[in-house]
Amino acid sequence: MQQTYPMTSPKQITQQVTQSPHDRGQDRVLVDRPAPRIRPVPAVSRSIAILRLLGKARAPLGVNAIAQALGLVPSTCLHILRALVEEKLVAFDRQTKHYRLGIGMLALARSALDANTFPALIQTGLDQLSTAYNVTAIAVDVTDADQMVVVALSRSTIPFRLHVDVGSVFPSLLSATGRLVAAFSQQSRAELKAQFAKLRWDGSINFETWYLEVQQARQNEYSIDRGTYIAGVTIVAVPVRQTNKMPTHTLVCASLTNQLTEADLTDLTTRMRMQADLAISL
Repeated sequence: MQQTYPMTSPKQITQQVTQSPHDRGQDRVLVDRPAPRIRPVPAVSRSIAILRLLGKARAPLGVNAIAQALGLVPSTCLHILRALVEEKLVAFDRQTKHYRLGIGMLALARSALDANTFPALIQTGLDQLSTAYNVTAIAVDVTDADQMVVVALSRSTIPFRLHVDVGSVFPSLLSATGRLVAAFSQQSRAELKAQFAKLRWDGSINFETWYLEVQQARQNEYSIDRGTYIAGVTIVAVPVRQTNKMPTHTLVCASLTNQLTEADLTDLTTRMRMQADLAISL
């Protein structure tokens, strides 16, 4: 897996939204509220852009290369870089005059992980799933509307490695987790279609087929991607959510397509849902 990657007026809309097995098939009236106004803060936006660029770069970069890549005035870019160096978020090599991410980023990342207790709660469950079924078991945070983030994982001992690590970021509607995110979101069909058009798939899948699978995921409370996201790989996802609430995480298991029988997949899905329920109860 590789990391990839409007405001409306208030109006009433009626759409099919299922929150639990008890209210499936019922229509709810929802009210679209205008998104809160966010005042642009150029210095913050540019600082974040610089950090992201340095994070993706395979080698340290000079100020002119950074400025050119981001469309910044070199002097402005230099002032921001100096401030980031002062805060230890960026490191500066005086000999090469190049910049890279600093150790201060590690401290921030560690603080973020320490504040999130879910990975510690679910790690044993992921290890059990990985060992029992020889799958790569993953926990994904789906609280962001635009992207999902891998927060924990457990790899199997078989010679199959999914290219994903803790901290990997993906578009929120991608793969099996994406179908669940779409299923329990309050986005309209048109909004989902617009986002679907931006996704990249290994296999062939159109929006109508995907949208049908989203509806099935809502009814079943699990989703299976059979080689459409990654050719030859089957990915199963179940939501982690309180009753009548949006999922906060998903549990995901990935295997080679021919590795598990349909009976195995059914049993695996049941075990995953048990782990999801256990995580909620802790």
